[in-house]
Formats: sequence, structure tokens, C-alpha cells
Amino acid sequence: MEGESYNFVLDWSLALASLLYCHSVGIFIARGTTRFLVLFPVILLFLYLPLNLNTMFLCGLTFFFMSWLGSFKLILYAFGEGPLSSYPPLPLSHFISTACLPIKIIRNQQHPSHQITKKSPKEYALRFFLLVITIMAHSYKDNFHPLLTTTIYAYYIFFSLELLLAVAASLARTLLGAELEPQFDEPHHATSVQDFWGKRWNLMVSSILRPTVYHPTRAIFSHLVPARWVSVPAVFTTFLVSGIMHEMIFYYLGRFTPTWEVTWFFVIHGVWVGTEIVLKKTMSRRFEPPPLISRSLTLGFVIITSFWLFFPPFLRLNPFARGCREMMAFVGAFRHWHLISPDEYSCPYF
Repeated sequence: MEGESYNFVLDWSLALASLLYCHSVGIFIARGTTRFLVLFPVILLFLYLPLNLNTMFLCGLTFFFMSWLGSFKLILYAFGEGPLSSYPPLPLSHFISTACLPIKIIRNQQHPSHQITKKSPKEYALRFFLLVITIMAHSYKDNFHPLLTTTIYAYYIFFSLELLLAVAASLARTLLGAELEPQFDEPHHATSVQDFWGKRWNLMVSSILRPTVYHPTRAIFSHLVPARWVSVPAVFTTFLVSGIMHEMIFYYLGRFTPTWEVTWFFVIHGVWVGTEIVLKKTMSRRFEPPPLISRSLTLGFVIITSFWLFFPPFLRLNPFARGCREMMAFVGAFRHWHLISPDEYSCPYF
């Protein structure tokens, strides 16, 4: 565990030094191809560093924050786009925080990209209570219907992501004194798969994928596809890239040979969202089911496809038992005042 902690500190020390370099590059080199080539070694470094880590939380968070979001933000920054680009240049503290954390700072009193209901501490307390109940119920999972078990797994993932991103946002808000956009907007209220991914689930990823993948792809296909339908191949390409990035996360976490199930999960969702776009543009509002039906169909589609393609490779990582042991090791470090490997713990719940 000492080696893991050392590698984690080393990785992020290198990342911070690299971001200091990137900030300086942005001041002295104009946006464009030259700036991209100068920043490209840092992007490669960000993709490599998580491979030094083996624990699920440290490796997973480092890949998500650094290799995915950080690298994509630097690509945008190279061409004068994205949250790192500003005139005058961002202060170094804002630059590093925005690059390292899944946050979006609202500047100059601008409004969020769309209206999001902010959650109170009481709501997080209720969700945490539900998480505890589902963890305790996990011991009886063999008596549950598979879809119910999958729903519980989905809740684990949703709440864990929401909590971690909320903590990161609160930390950045405290350090920077800036207003931040929330990262989730009641995904269970989505009335379509397009609404689920585009406006409700992990909005930081959506806001990064749009300028790095969707808009360039849309510009390319605008010369090949009629303007009415150019969003369809752009959406599909965006989902394909998201699938590949998720496939990489699973590889980093388990170091297993990729099965491409996760990529197919996002490919299917990309096809489905493309179909929704076509239907909406051809049928207009002639067919618009009630919200209760559309929400049920949307969640049903997400849960069923997750059960089919997303969860099998995810569960092969043994994520809940590993996460439980790592959490116990983290707490044990404060109790015993020295680091103990998570493998020396036995999780009572998973």
C-alpha cells in the first residue's frame, strides 16, 4: 500500500508540474497546431500515469480526472477552446483546478448551460441512507430477480459518481470561491435516451465530448450529409468515442483483455439516439407519449442494455468487494496509523 500511495502522489505531482508547463505554453504560444504539438507529450503522459496504480479508487479517479477529462481539456486548450481557454488567461489556480477536477466554473455571472435543480444536504443524506440499505440487502441478492440486482448495481454507480463529483465540486468551490455547475440532473426523470445522456447524466463528460468530438464530426459530415441529418453521424461518433474511453477505464482497472462489450453498449445507445433524432424531426410532435410512459421506456432501455453489455465486464472487475476493501484499508490507516494493503481485509458485505 505504501508503494501505491507513493505512485499516487508521484502521478499527481507530475500532473501538476505538467499543468504548470501547459499554462505557460498557453501564454507564449498561440492557439493552433504548434501549441497542440507542444502539449501532445503531456496528453500522452496523462494517458500513461494511471497505469502506475492498481487500486480501483485511485486508478479509476486518476484515469477519469486526468486521462479522460484532463487530456480532452488540453486538446481543446491547444486550439483555444474549452474551459481552460480564456482571455485574459485563467489564473494558475483556476487553470489547474479546472484541468484536474470534473468541474465547470460559471464565469461573469453567466447562466448554466441549462437549468439544474440543486440538491440540499438532506437529499444527499436520504440517498446515502438508501445506499446503506442496498448494501445490506446485497447479501440476499441470490433471492432477487436479476433486473432488481442490476438496478441496485446501477444505484451504486450513480450515487458513487454523484457523491464523488459533488465532493470534488465542493472542494473546488471552497478553494476558488467560484460557482460551479452540478454534474447530474435527476437522470431517472429522463424522457428519452437523448435527454438521459445529453442533459442529465454526468454533464461534465457531455460538455467535454461536444466540443472535442461532436462539433468537429458535425463539421466534417456537413460536407457529406444534408444539414437536416448531420447531427446523426456526429452523435454516433460521440457515443463511439465515449465507448472507447469507457473500455479504457475498464482495462486500466482490471488489466484484462478488452471484450468490447462496453463499446457496443455505447454504439447501441448512439444508434438509438440517432433514431430518436430522426423520429423527432420526421414526426414532430404528432407522437409524444406522456412523461410517465417515456420515462419508464427510457429507464427500461438503459437498464436492460446495461444488464446485457455494461455490467458483465464491470462485474468481472469485482468492483464492490474491491471498493469495500479499499475503503476499509483507508479507514484502517487512520485507526492503526500505518498503511495496510486492501488485500489483507475481508469485506463483510460483498
